[in-house]
Amino acid sequence: MNDITMTLQADHLILEALKEDISSEDVTTNAVMKESVKGEVELICKEDGIIAGLNVFKRVFELLDAQVSVEFYCKDGDEVQKGQLMGKVTGDIRVLLSGERVALNYLQRMSGIATYTHSVAALLEGTKTKLLDTRKTTPNMRIFEKYAVRVGGGFNHRYNLSDGVLLKDNHIGAAGSVTKAVHMAKDYAPFVRKIEVEVENLDMVKEAVEAGADIIMLDNMTTEEMQEAIRIIDHRAQTECSGNVTKENIGRITALGVDYVSSGALTHSAPILDISLKNLHAV
Repeated sequence: MNDITMTLQADHLILEALKEDISSEDVTTNAVMKESVKGEVELICKEDGIIAGLNVFKRVFELLDAQVSVEFYCKDGDEVQKGQLMGKVTGDIRVLLSGERVALNYLQRMSGIATYTHSVAALLEGTKTKLLDTRKTTPNMRIFEKYAVRVGGGFNHRYNLSDGVLLKDNHIGAAGSVTKAVHMAKDYAPFVRKIEVEVENLDMVKEAVEAGADIIMLDNMTTEEMQEAIRIIDHRAQTECSGNVTKENIGRITALGVDYVSSGALTHSAPILDISLKNLHAV
């Protein structure tokens, strides 16, 4: 996540997280630290995984105090091990204490997503299938969570509703049919937008192909249904598999030869990576 993205898209979200944690003051810190004292604290990994979100972690402290300095001994995407010293934060001890939880919340959450994504992406190695995330993200955390997916080796599906056309079951219901929905989308959306259609059975697959869909999402189909759907599509559209895809069941998809597989689990079910700030001391 670069500096421009951080300033334009992330800073206001980080500030809101800090305001949530400090509504008026940090009573505990102010009670034990009456004045500014320079200190240092160590960033330590407590379990193996893939690190993601270091710049966000750093930005939390910078927004509290521009004088804080953060030194990292690893970078986003690195494999880290339990007990590893990943960096040090130096500055006003009051700032280190007040920013600790918010900074760690971001880093733990993002690293957990990167770690889980990495483990799922590894199961697709050697195939042409790309692993995608979804919009099943934590409110106000999407920019961080989708970034973490990329760090873990996955790819981003559309970022939000303004980013692309995806005609799901209720859109099709509102339009009246797959064909009508696709034709309406072609009339309305800019020509540079691809049109994706979610289908739940083989009749919908046939209709989506004939209507001219660019991408056809096979949603919650059996392996046999997906095989037949791919035969029907016959490279006339790109293919995507979706529907409760996890690390435990993605194996059934790897041999199908679809272009994409999307998994909401990457962002909604990844456990955090345990990380701590330890050994705070004055310097």
